[in-house]
Amino acid sequence: MTSLYDHVVHPHIEHRKAHGPIKVADQHNTANPLARFNTRLALVVTKVVGSMWCAYAFAAMDLISLPAAIRGGASSLIAWIAQTFLQLVLLSIIMVGQNVQADAADKRSEATYKDTEALLHGQEQVAAHLVAQDVVLRSLAAKLGVELDQGA
Repeated sequence: MTSLYDHVVHPHIEHRKAHGPIKVADQHNTANPLARFNTRLALVVTKVVGSMWCAYAFAAMDLISLPAAIRGGASSLIAWIAQTFLQLVLLSIIMVGQNVQADAADKRSEATYKDTEALLHGQEQVAAHLVAQDVVLRSLAAKLGVELDQGA
């Protein structure tokens, strides 16, 4: 016995099941060997420079030149802060923060994906429940002599 309603699954559902949630790593360029090399190199450099250990190393190197900047006066000290400390140390720390944010975005994406899976499962359960109700409705309609349209 067929259902009174034909459920049409959205074409994106199969694609979503096959590919899973999109993550930051999925956005990397891997079109050809040169692009893959450049991507890997950029990731390694970003991972190294975007670490707190690198920020500590840059801070230690910066502190070596601090006494000379102090002896040079206010303009020399301001230039040291802007050109040396901010560029080396703070940029590394910002990169660490961006890496943390990217990881958080991946976790949010995974959670959203799982939530969607749960919603779709619920929708499939409702569709199955409606098919079961259709069987009962057809049986009642047959007993009452009522003809049901397929599109009803």
